[in-house]
Amino acid sequence: MIELYTAATPNGFKISIALEEMGLEYRVHHLALSEGEQKRPEFLAINPNGRIPAIIDTDNDDFAVFESGAILLYLAEKTGKFLPQDPKQRSRVIQWLMFQMSAVGPMMGQANVFYRYFPEKIPAAIARYQHEGRRLFEVMNTQLAKHRYLAGDEYSIADMASWPWVRGYDWSGIEITGLPHLQRWLDELAQRPACQKGIITPPSTEMSDEDKARQIFKMVTE
Repeated sequence: MIELYTAATPNGFKISIALEEMGLEYRVHHLALSEGEQKRPEFLAINPNGRIPAIIDTDNDDFAVFESGAILLYLAEKTGKFLPQDPKQRSRVIQWLMFQMSAVGPMMGQANVFYRYFPEKIPAAIARYQHEGRRLFEVMNTQLAKHRYLAGDEYSIADMASWPWVRGYDWSGIEITGLPHLQRWLDELAQRPACQKGIITPPSTEMSDEDKARQIFKMVTE
């Protein structure tokens, strides 16, 4: 059994998608980020960084894993799925996973903060992160023009990591016009049952825009 500690965010959705794709039994623990549950001692014992997602593998001596990329690698290795054994192809998957972790997620996250949530509108900051997000999308579009999926012709944890972020392009204020291969990939993954289930696990909590802004601002400043 995988105990999943998560919330309705792109990083959280990565893991619920992976668990669905891999057919693993799991139980969801929904952390209320706006109430600071991710900072409580019982969760910090699982993830000392106080961020979601995190897992505990009860079938492996209650082994805890935090950081979404590390969790994806752990689950892929545990199941033998969505991470090739061939060294070169395995490296390609990890490269695109790291691309999401180091570039797509941070840039889109900052675009979200300054475009949607920051109490003061700073046009230069908004433009910087939206332009960088667009550039990263162009990199992905070029790759997807040559391959069905990010790391090649096989669906992998790199796709699971990237799709929950990229699908929110409009929320970040980033255009995808003129990126047909990226759009094709977005549409194809949206048809996968595991992706559909993953992005409603856990369900989003309805909050006012003011409450959402307060929650996100708190998360990025603490």
